[in-house]
Amino acid sequence: MTDISLLLGDEAQSLLEHSCSTIASDALQLPGADYVDRVVAPKDLSPGVLRNMQCLFNHGRLGGSGYLSLLPVDQGVEHSAGASFAPNPLYFDPANICELAIEGGCNAVASTFGVLQSVARKYAHKIPFLVKINHNEILSYPNFYDQTLFASVDQAFDMGAVAVGATIYYGSPESRRQIQEISEAFEHAHELGMVTVLWAYLRNNAFKHDGTDYHTAADLTGQANHLAATIGADIVKQKQAEGNGGYNAIKFGKTHPKVYEDLTSEHPIDLVRYQVANCYMGRAGLINSGGASSGAGDLAQAVRTAVINKRAGGMGMISGRKAFQRSMGEGVELLNAIQDVYLSDDVTIA
Repeated sequence: MTDISLLLGDEAQSLLEHSCSTIASDALQLPGADYVDRVVAPKDLSPGVLRNMQCLFNHGRLGGSGYLSLLPVDQGVEHSAGASFAPNPLYFDPANICELAIEGGCNAVASTFGVLQSVARKYAHKIPFLVKINHNEILSYPNFYDQTLFASVDQAFDMGAVAVGATIYYGSPESRRQIQEISEAFEHAHELGMVTVLWAYLRNNAFKHDGTDYHTAADLTGQANHLAATIGADIVKQKQAEGNGGYNAIKFGKTHPKVYEDLTSEHPIDLVRYQVANCYMGRAGLINSGGASSGAGDLAQAVRTAVINKRAGGMGMISGRKAFQRSMGEGVELLNAIQDVYLSDDVTIA
């Protein structure tokens, strides 16, 4: 706990002692060792989904806690392999991606079909696989932003994956097609007993207004989470909320004054609490992304994100570049520091 406080620095008291007065914690379905029995089992899902969800929760350093620490390494498709792996060429080799997830005590490794397929027979029984089935790519010129299916649910199932993941760019002109594609893919994944994870991201240049970027606003990301849960995402991956008021600034869509007066505040934990509330009050688990690697401050930033997520009622973190764009040992250290937040009895729900 001392290490966590030191990493939080001047924010330690604010983040560790904050009491949420917006949405009460007892209104949420919180993570815990009994999450599958308490929250997942009543859903209209096959026993296979329950088994694979429990498999995720039972693996790694967080096994049995009800929290998740995932390693995502799918950036080679969109950000380019060079941009992603040049800082540490070790990770051009998919085997080392799996080794980092194992050594780092993660619940699962999330990556592309090609990455995981290339080493499936060596690692599928050693760490749960989460296959990302769609991607954006920016080798096409001029650039455009769309999510395209690169693999099928059946391919993921055949390699022994316990889960599939996908991205929808909510707010983009292509979002309606993506919603339909991924809704159908998730339905099939559930039929086969796999867990579904949605990267519920916003993408529209209009969400930048008067010098402020609202792609991470609590009200807009909250609605993206709600749409993700609506199409059957068991777990929602979302960028941690920064700021609020996207609907009012951009002047589109529908919102309500109570969203800003009663259900949120300026405190980061309250903003993420609103993200959790939109995940059907926690019936779909919220995992926040770790964001890009920025160097020396990555460890402190990752711990800060984990503290906010846990105290808001989230289910964990999915952190990639901060871990794999450094040496294996440093990557393991960073992943373990994130996990220590969720293992700490002193970091409690706000």
